[in-house]
Amino acid sequence: TTSLDPLVAELVGISLCGSAEEAYYLPIGHRDGDGTLVPNQLPLALVQKTLAPLFSNPDLPKLGHNLKFDLPILENHGLRLAGPLWDTMIASYLLDPSRRSQKLDDLCLEMLGKRLTSFGEVTDNDKRSDSFAYVAPEAAKDYSCEDVIGAFLLWQQFRPQLEQFGLWELFSNLEMALVPILVQMEQAGITVDQTQLHRLSEDFGLQLAELEKTIYGLAGEEFNINSTRQLGEILFDKLGLPQGRKTKTGYSTDVKVLESLARQHDLPAAILAHRSLSKLKNTYVDKLPELIHPKTGRVHTSFNQTVTATGRLSSSNPNLQNIPIRTAEGQKIRAAFVAAPGQLFLSADYSQIDLRVMAHYAQDPALLTAFRAGQDVHSQTAAEIFRVNAAFISPEMRRVAKTINFGIIYGISAFGLAAQLNLSRKEAATFIERYFAHYAGVKRFMEEIVEKARQDGFVTTLLNRRRLLPDINSSNKVSREFAERTAINTPIQGTAADIIKLATIAATRKLNEQGLQAKLLLQIHDELVFEVPATEIEATGVVVKEAMEGVMQLDVPLVVNTVVGENLAKV
Repeated sequence: TTSLDPLVAELVGISLCGSAEEAYYLPIGHRDGDGTLVPNQLPLALVQKTLAPLFSNPDLPKLGHNLKFDLPILENHGLRLAGPLWDTMIASYLLDPSRRSQKLDDLCLEMLGKRLTSFGEVTDNDKRSDSFAYVAPEAAKDYSCEDVIGAFLLWQQFRPQLEQFGLWELFSNLEMALVPILVQMEQAGITVDQTQLHRLSEDFGLQLAELEKTIYGLAGEEFNINSTRQLGEILFDKLGLPQGRKTKTGYSTDVKVLESLARQHDLPAAILAHRSLSKLKNTYVDKLPELIHPKTGRVHTSFNQTVTATGRLSSSNPNLQNIPIRTAEGQKIRAAFVAAPGQLFLSADYSQIDLRVMAHYAQDPALLTAFRAGQDVHSQTAAEIFRVNAAFISPEMRRVAKTINFGIIYGISAFGLAAQLNLSRKEAATFIERYFAHYAGVKRFMEEIVEKARQDGFVTTLLNRRRLLPDINSSNKVSREFAERTAINTPIQGTAADIIKLATIAATRKLNEQGLQAKLLLQIHDELVFEVPATEIEATGVVVKEAMEGVMQLDVPLVVNTVVGENLAKV
């Protein structure tokens, strides 16, 4: 293609094979030095006429590597892929989600011992975005045919492994069913209000300038706030604060260190505030206007299926899943994402999905009862750990209980809880002890899942997603304990990831069946965000909620909350 952007990419050629013995390259858009089309290529109309019957055949499986990139480009050139879709990148990811790289070149070298020609080699390191169009068709043929044969050979290894490990259903019915939906989401994009972002940029700039003055005043001198070395000298040499972890370049000044020091001095807290605001300004406020697509006037993120080890989607360029929800600055940025004229945003969010999955796994009577009765689980936990009547639970008590409820899933220790909530270690240990006394089933589940992981060397989700745990029996205490925490967390977080993916598929399907015009734009953790015509908002809300709450039968109900608003801050 001439670009990595599917919205503007033009076809330079297509490589394909039907066996590992022979592959073909169809040159379409190669150009010479002055940009003129090279002679003796295939007219696009002929390629469409010949390939369309094959590509659109619903009974013929189509195999590729990273099909999410290929699908929209082929469709934009009159070639729609129908039928079962198989992707070697996703297959590799399901077999080992912690694999260092899922790239075709790396997989062929690792799995097949075959070194493929790199893109840099075939383009002679030409940095132009359309550099492949200037590659000679003969060289393009060798490079492209290597790729399809490589994918074909990988598939011969991966397909039987997917079936052997019980991953075929997850692969074909969930991950591959998700691919065309992710393409639609990426193509849809989302509108941002440039005027609001410009105002925010000025506002954040003024706040940063004020913070700098405060920091210099607390430090007693001006210094480079972004220099770890200079900050370390101020904190540890000049102010004499306790030194923490040492790195190659001096003492660490990372978030954990600064949070710990902030209890003793105001300077670390001001540094943290400056870092947070600076990151938001640089990552979102100043960057988003540059990412508005000239063709659509909207921002188009990429959803990545093969990055997180838990099975959750990630989002990049820009990362729309990491905008803080709980801070005022984060909400101001979210408010700049606006629905198109005549449309509204509908957010559908699973309520406490991780805790509900844990209740299902642990079969703890207290948790099961609370969720089935629609009680506030955080308040119930607070009543137990603080030993007070539920009627007297303060917001602060509930916040502590909430931190413990979610922290337990991630294997939080008394030390970790004490640091997070600014408690004594003894107090934190008492809270955890009381938690397990009340939710004994959770403790039993944690012990049993770690023991099973020791025997199997992996853990699975309810849909059989696997996470390999090579360090679960390690003699290295740090590695082993991390693997143990992963063994507890993965079935819960991984199942929650499977549920939101099932919800994405089910809600999209139901909306299409009902003829509703809602477009799914974003998936942010346990939340789906739709752009909906204002006249269809009520009907859409009913369909989406029903679809999401019915995707999986747990021993506690799945509950979805829906909110409507004209920008992301309102939902």
